Amino acid sequence: MSRKNVDRDALIASLGSLNGSQVLVVGDLMLDHYLVGNVERISPEAPVPVVTVKSEHLLLGGAGNVALNIARLGGDPYLIGVTGSDDNAENLRQLVAMEELEGNLVSVDDRPTTIKTRIIAQNQQVARVDKEISKPLTIEQTRGVLNAIAEIIDEFEVIVLSDYGKGLVTMEFMDAFRALVLAQDRPPKVLVDPKLKNFNLYKGAYCVTPNSKEALEAAHRLQFESRVDVLRTGASIFRQLACEHVLITLGPNGMALFDTPSEVFHFPTVAKRVFDVTGAGDTVIATLGVSLAAGHDLLTAALLANYAAGNVIGEVGTATTTQEALINAIRYGHAPEIVTWLSEKEGASS
Repeated sequence: MSRKNVDRDALIASLGSLNGSQVLVVGDLMLDHYLVGNVERISPEAPVPVVTVKSEHLLLGGAGNVALNIARLGGDPYLIGVTGSDDNAENLRQLVAMEELEGNLVSVDDRPTTIKTRIIAQNQQVARVDKEISKPLTIEQTRGVLNAIAEIIDEFEVIVLSDYGKGLVTMEFMDAFRALVLAQDRPPKVLVDPKLKNFNLYKGAYCVTPNSKEALEAAHRLQFESRVDVLRTGASIFRQLACEHVLITLGPNGMALFDTPSEVFHFPTVAKRVFDVTGAGDTVIATLGVSLAAGHDLLTAALLANYAAGNVIGEVGTATTTQEALINAIRYGHAPEIVTWLSEKEGASS
């Protein structure tokens, strides 16, 4: 292994180029609903805490949170996804408008808009309640999404596919989506935030960004006990998907970037504390996407994504980061470091 420190000033200077960088975001849309309060007693009806709610709010979740992260970093996202035909769909549209995001939200009639209600007390999540129907959409139901992509795809060099397993991503949808991508004179880079049940559908992606759990399950492994386990897991994902790159987020252990199966870099975590990983994957892929759209190489994009993730996991609930927050994290936080875990000279473990 070798270690290399990165120039803080150069990394900070690279952030300016994110402004106005265009990213197409396609995926599952949802609302994140928060009930925030205090616990002062146990219910007499059952051995559960009683939460006295002090505040309530709605945030964009899923692909909407990815788009919001891109916008907060200075990028210019365009959001495409599916909602139900209900009051929560209108709430979602209002949030998109309030955040001044552009997009095309396609309504379907046979399901509610996905909403996740998180109950927070004393800065901890007490419970989560999901209202959703996640059965796969038919190709007819996704036709509006595919048409919306077709109308605008030639304007983008980077597409983020945010799959939360809520029914949009199916084999039929991915076949049609892939055909649209490959039909472009310069096919855009497709980044995928994966869901395990659809893992084999992402073949040929530019980069997939599984977390530890997703990567282990995709590679049929139990846990990461060593660097070799991570290397073998990444190699397995390459074999399954024939993708160009893999970025495995390792929670408190940072990230592993597989430029190729035999060229692997590790970024130690820069988080000062870990409160809640909700939305961290959204922040990682958003930062990766807007950085690549700005013309940065994958290594720089991953470094910035590592800092962005470090910022949001120190917050409770779905969070975003900003250029200013990244500047402060890079300038005053842990020194940016790249550790070479595997080089072309060594070859990949199998």
